[in-house]
Amino acid sequence: MPDNETLDSVDVAILRILQADGRIANKDLAAQVGVAPSTCLDRVARLKRLGVITGYTATVAPEAVGRSIQALLAVQVQPHARPLVDPFVKHVLSLPETLALHHVTGASDFVVHVACTSTADLQRLVLDEYTARREVGRVETHLIFSTWTGGPVLPTR
Repeated sequence: MPDNETLDSVDVAILRILQADGRIANKDLAAQVGVAPSTCLDRVARLKRLGVITGYTATVAPEAVGRSIQALLAVQVQPHARPLVDPFVKHVLSLPETLALHHVTGASDFVVHVACTSTADLQRLVLDEYTARREVGRVETHLIFSTWTGGPVLPTR
């Protein structure tokens, strides 16, 4: 967002509501934030143009589509160099089990959130798609028991 652009309380209210319900009708959004529907539409378009709103998605429950086992994979790439990192990232993002990929600091280079059909499927994923790769030095697997979602993401004051 350009330095000369600021978000006011209406913008913040729009962001809060859209993050809770991205499918809300513009007229309902406008009523909740206290502006005319045309003003609300302009505000949302401005937030998109500024790159504050980057898209809308559907949230799918992995267990509802047969992927009841979720895990975080802490992966160390050796050596940690771009010629190996870029193909590794491309490979991980191509896997249907990958929900999110994070490049991090610390003992691991990447943390991958995956959803698998079973523990056997998770084991296959780790052995066939990660440790079988020459650049992968180590994979530490953490099963996820529960998840709580934070947010909404709002500007700092």
